[in-house]
Amino acid sequence: MKKLLFILIAVLMILAGCSEVSENTTKQSPITGEEMSVHFIDVGQGDSIFIQAPNGKTMLVDGGVKGAGETIVQYLREQRVTKLDYVVATHPDADHIGGLISVLNSISVKEFIDSGKVHTSQTYEEMLRLINNKNIPFTVPKVGDQIALDSSLSVDVLSADEHATDNNNASIVLRLAYGDISFLLMGDADQSMEKQMLAKGIDVEATILKAGHHGSNTSSSLQFVKEVRPLATILSYGQDNKYGHPHAEVIDVLKQVDSDIFSTAEAGTIVVTTDGDTYEVNSPQWTGIGATSSITLPTTGKVELISKDLQAEIVAIQNNSKETINLQGWQLVSVEGNQVYKFPNIQLAVGKTIYVTSGSDAKEGNDSLLWTKKQIWLNSGDAAQLRNAKGEVVSEIP
Repeated sequence: MKKLLFILIAVLMILAGCSEVSENTTKQSPITGEEMSVHFIDVGQGDSIFIQAPNGKTMLVDGGVKGAGETIVQYLREQRVTKLDYVVATHPDADHIGGLISVLNSISVKEFIDSGKVHTSQTYEEMLRLINNKNIPFTVPKVGDQIALDSSLSVDVLSADEHATDNNNASIVLRLAYGDISFLLMGDADQSMEKQMLAKGIDVEATILKAGHHGSNTSSSLQFVKEVRPLATILSYGQDNKYGHPHAEVIDVLKQVDSDIFSTAEAGTIVVTTDGDTYEVNSPQWTGIGATSSITLPTTGKVELISKDLQAEIVAIQNNSKETINLQGWQLVSVEGNQVYKFPNIQLAVGKTIYVTSGSDAKEGNDSLLWTKKQIWLNSGDAAQLRNAKGEVVSEIP
């Protein structure tokens, strides 16, 4: 299967010669007076963003999970979309590319832009076969490229890394600017990628921010969001999702910069329209933190996973309940590798964090537990689960 995957990738890369993605060497043209719209489609726990440029050309960024595909196709048809000029798969996680299978089967696509991050999932391979069978030009962009959607609209690639060790950090990050109004689409890029963009002096300021990784605390650092200075932020996640998105830390960060917050879980599909001078959020069901109401945050009060560092091989577990918890009989599970760490007889006090370490630098002592000197978390897309003594999953991070 892996051999087939690499063959498909090789074929697709040959098709890249038809690409309309170019280096960003030209300045944005003046606004035309026509409106553009950006639709943050409600696909549950995932991302899917439909963009209609001032000149009428179209782009779809991600497609949610596979089950959301028909929802996206139906929504596009309601917008009278018969073809898509571009489809962008920011990275190969299933909650971003799954629904693109239905899109590719139902709607004509002029060009496909992919992160280039190789993934061996059945969904990713099916997507590649469809692109190949339909002879759709295929492009893997690099930082600094510009997507030629509309001469009056700049679409810049701010981050892209096909060689990233983690799927999320392979995310294609896009900034769209039309006149004075701009959009920053972060995919699932985490705080390490945010730091890289800032270190390189990349302009991330934007009117509208699509927060990274569905409002996870692995993204949207205070330093980064202060540089973005969003007037409005979109959180795309599913109601009562098992990951606890959006995390309270992210909401606090967005409050600190006085950004209005919109949630697909609360408001459904959110549409932002702009003439390049002003913008309007057209979502009659929305509730915005800092505006007229508030998003209902996931309840805390439990022991939960708060971070997973793939390179350092460290998983952090924090006790956010109101009592000390004995972790004996609890398990930390590497889902993809089916590897299990069993906690010893240890007390985790209220508000305290403990770290389970693995890999060559694994250590034990104070607040650190040694799992193994072998590498556990280098498999991209390997979710971590925390299970209590009854075997119930109490927390999970992708």
